[in-house]
Amino acid sequence: FRLFLDTQARTKGKQSLSQNSKYSYLNKLKACLKLAYKEKLIRENLSDYIKGFRQGEPNREYLTFEEIEMIAATACMYPVLKRAFIFSCLTGIRWSDIQHMTWENLRHSEKRGYELSFRQQKTGGKEYLPISEQAVELLGERFEDDERLFVGLKYSAYMNVGLYKWIADAGVKKKITFHCARHTHAVLLLENGTDIYTVSKMLGHRELKTTQIYAKIVDSKKVEAVRCIPKLKL
Repeated sequence: FRLFLDTQARTKGKQSLSQNSKYSYLNKLKACLKLAYKEKLIRENLSDYIKGFRQGEPNREYLTFEEIEMIAATACMYPVLKRAFIFSCLTGIRWSDIQHMTWENLRHSEKRGYELSFRQQKTGGKEYLPISEQAVELLGERFEDDERLFVGLKYSAYMNVGLYKWIADAGVKKKITFHCARHTHAVLLLENGTDIYTVSKMLGHRELKTTQIYAKIVDSKKVEAVRCIPKLKL
């Protein structure tokens, strides 16, 4: 299986697996073997004999606040895509969750304000996520509970092309996918003083180390900021 992942396995787009995908898939198999040994289904812990993949350093592309303002001021050929993308920047919600959400998922109370109650498509975890009034404004007029929040939003090559063109038209020279909106939200929270534990909970991460990747991004931005200070004549 390890050899298969390293040499033959392909993504839906017919590309070789990334280093982190190989790392993740093999670790799932090793976890199953460990459990099988613990429950005495096999006589040896075979995972001890499997050399794992080294975890790669993930690249988390994101938009700055100024770049969000740039794309917000730029027209998109798919208005629903524009609203959904900016909504994700403001909430950190994944494409897979946004695509399935209905008005029944949106709640409001005087004490807690607006929040989304939903089960994550990726992890199956139940989330109660507070969202800003600006994010709610992007949803427009409320419809029946079983109506989707973003009618017409669907995964397609046309939508992807529309996203790339919209970002380029705004003058942003980055390779941005829809998932980058989630990265953007995490960085915005950290840059504006939210502690990493709260950011982790907002994103629905199971482990804090997953969120710490974003902290590294913010730290690198601090280094860049220091280097921008003009040199003094001493």
